Amino acid sequence: MMRVSTKGRYGLRVALELALRYGGSPVPVREIAENQGISEKYMEHLISILKNAGLVKSVRGAKGGYVLSLPPSRITLLDIIKPLEGELSPVECVDNPGICDRSSTCVARDIWRRVKERVEGILRSITLQDLVDEHNRRVSAGFMYYI
Repeated sequence: MMRVSTKGRYGLRVALELALRYGGSPVPVREIAENQGISEKYMEHLISILKNAGLVKSVRGAKGGYVLSLPPSRITLLDIIKPLEGELSPVECVDNPGICDRSSTCVARDIWRRVKERVEGILRSITLQDLVDEHNRRVSAGFMYYI
C-alpha cells in the first residue's frame, strides 16, 4: 500500500512548526529539532529539501534560523509532500507507462492513476493554515477541557 515515508512525515512536522510561528522570529534548526524529537542532521536535510522547493528561507545572523517563504495559507500539503516524497503514484506505471507492455490497454493502470489524482487532490486542498487552525482549535479545546 502507498505510504508516506519518515521524510515526508517529518518534513510536514517541520513545515507545521514554522507555520505555527509564522510572522515571528526565525527558528533555529536546533530548536525545531529539539521540539520535534528529530536529529539536527536529519532536520538540516529536510530543511534543505524544503528550501530548494522554495517553501522555506534562511535568515543569517545571531538571531537567524528558518522561516516559511510564503504565508501558510499559500502552501498546500502537496507543495510540501511532493518534494520530500517524489511522485505519489501507487504503482510505477502511472508515471512511467513505458515500463509495461500492457500500459495502453491496462484498466488497472487507470484505477491507479485515479488513486494518484485523488490523493494529490486531497493534499492540494489542505493548506498549512488549515493545519494551524486545527492545531489551535485542538489546543484551545484541550485547555477548555481542563478549566
